[in-house]
Amino acid sequence: MIKRITVFCGSSLGSDEIFRLQATLLGKTLAKQNIELVYGGAKIGLMGAVADGALSEGGKVIGVLPKFLRSKEIAHEGLTQLILVDNMHERKTKMNELCDGVIALPGGFGTLEEFFEMLTWSQLGLHQKPVAILNVNGFYDSLIALVQTMVDNGLLKDVNQKMLLASDNIDDLLSKMRSYVPPVVGKWINEETS
Repeated sequence: MIKRITVFCGSSLGSDEIFRLQATLLGKTLAKQNIELVYGGAKIGLMGAVADGALSEGGKVIGVLPKFLRSKEIAHEGLTQLILVDNMHERKTKMNELCDGVIALPGGFGTLEEFFEMLTWSQLGLHQKPVAILNVNGFYDSLIALVQTMVDNGLLKDVNQKMLLASDNIDDLLSKMRSYVPPVVGKWINEETS
């Protein structure tokens, strides 16, 4: 059962209004389905939009923010709970501990780094949570194609590719997350000797 979802997304709004609209709608949808939101704790960009969306529907929102970012006055002060941590590594660890699944919205380097760390942890068997992309307006099409290129070139197993859930529709994505079954094959199982 999914009770809390961590959302990774941009601290900017981006150049297309649909990014903000979909971030807000994701927050509202999670709240309406009684799924708590865990996110990076900021009031700016898509991060602020997803939090405000959830809060507008009475949802519970937990922000996890490194102390050095709070001093830059970007902390969202209207959250259900704001957890301050010492650094970015602690932030990801805490966000993982708090959630039952992960969704990436559009974002930049930080969003991708956080998202792929969670996907890698899943591949290594450190958790069995669904890890998903909300592919707003085709934002992640090139990334999804790159993952296929990894498989085509023998650098990623097909079973691990299937761990990456994606949809351009919020309800469809949440449905995929609810029905997700993690792979039973470990990353380093040697097929020749087993």
